[in-house]
Amino acid sequence: MLARSIAAGILFGLFATLALAPSTGSGQAYPSRAIRLVVDTSPGGLTDILGRLAAEGLARQLGQAVVVENKAGASGNVAIEYLIKSPADGYTLMIGAGGNIVIKPFLEHSLPFDPLDDLLPVFNVAEAPHILVVPGALPVKDLAAFIAYARENPGKVYYGSAGIGSPPHLAADQFARLADLRLVHVPYKGVGPALPDLVAGRVQIMSMSFGSARPYLKSGALRALAAGSKRRLAGLPEVPTSAEAGLPGWGMSAWFGIFAPRDTSPDIASMLNAKLQEVIDDPKTRQRLFEIGAEPVGGSVESFAERFRSDFRMWGQVIRESGIKLE
Repeated sequence: MLARSIAAGILFGLFATLALAPSTGSGQAYPSRAIRLVVDTSPGGLTDILGRLAAEGLARQLGQAVVVENKAGASGNVAIEYLIKSPADGYTLMIGAGGNIVIKPFLEHSLPFDPLDDLLPVFNVAEAPHILVVPGALPVKDLAAFIAYARENPGKVYYGSAGIGSPPHLAADQFARLADLRLVHVPYKGVGPALPDLVAGRVQIMSMSFGSARPYLKSGALRALAAGSKRRLAGLPEVPTSAEAGLPGWGMSAWFGIFAPRDTSPDIASMLNAKLQEVIDDPKTRQRLFEIGAEPVGGSVESFAERFRSDFRMWGQVIRESGIKLE
């Protein structure tokens, strides 16, 4: 009798688990095979690193392989188009940087997709707040001193960016307008190519992620003046936020999120969200994120969707006000 009762209890638990597991519509509990996680950049960058951390943790949580595939090209367009053409069954996901998704529609008016309509936000993995950095040799010690310096030299102070319409460009343009400064934009093909000129003082300020600037800050080649975040960064506790430094309203935080095709089941999205939350709540994962200049975010599907919509509206307004256009 005892053995039969134990067996019945095990079977009841198994059936209950299966009943609660999301279904792909084929009758099989999800996931029953490997999941593909598409990365919208080449290997080695921050998005790629975050994608591999998420894939490794999600595979542990689900007991299924999560295969990372890099589909770089056209500032993320290649990966997005691949995702929206994939079956909405939860087996193809994408991780992308917010800048590639919420800014692009206002600069490229012939996109074959609409991010708000064609993508389903699943999980906000992390964010990398920008910081305003200047050459270590520049004779300014804080943000107020830089603003005074720039006002004394109108049209003679240069800021670098990762290209026209890139987050570093939009962030620095917004900073200049809020501070009422006449700065000259020098676009580069990425943050990396801009760094030698910034260190050498040929450009005098840039907005970039802490991860990109960290080795130069450590050596003293660059100095951080303010963080474009609501709170001080864990890796730079001595650097004030922009609001603390006297310029409330300026901010830039590059977020990284996981998306699914639009018609993916809400149950699958919720389950993936919960598993990914467990991934970034792991102390080792959190420490790894801090080490690469990112901070874990997390939260519900709904909270990420609202951030997605809010950023879309905000950057649309910023671009319209700035008059920035792709050349």
